[in-house]
Amino acid sequence: MELDDVSKGVLYVLQHNSRQITTREMADQIGVSASTVRNRIERLEDEGVIRGYYPEIDYDNAGLQLHVLFVCGAPGVERNALAETARNVSGVVSVQEVLDGAENVRIEAVGTDTDDIARVGDELSAIGLSIANSKVFKSSHRQPFDHFGEQLVDEPE
Repeated sequence: MELDDVSKGVLYVLQHNSRQITTREMADQIGVSASTVRNRIERLEDEGVIRGYYPEIDYDNAGLQLHVLFVCGAPGVERNALAETARNVSGVVSVQEVLDGAENVRIEAVGTDTDDIARVGDELSAIGLSIANSKVFKSSHRQPFDHFGEQLVDEPE
């Protein structure tokens, strides 16, 4: 889907404050009507550009002290199916497929203790992924993509 300036503005604003902003406030920032914003959000969702709205969770504060990255390998022809299956392993919170190389699947998992994380690793191996490495996160930070039209949005003062 090709994004026009309005869609880029909607995505920019949603990335910064999708939970606490109204369509009217978004419209004021983008310079369009609230109904245009509502229609655009619906279209972006229908087209699969917006796939969901998720909270950013501090797993340590939530009592899940272990946040681990598993670096795995999967045969190229099986990568997609194995990555999809890995999403069903309890404790897995993110699966990323990498286009090439032997280590072509990255899996984030959280757990309460080392036994819990060992179980996740065992289940990933059992479905056919080869675990090349695992790393415990100290911290993790995400930020919005900054090229969705920052210049198109009037920031509130």
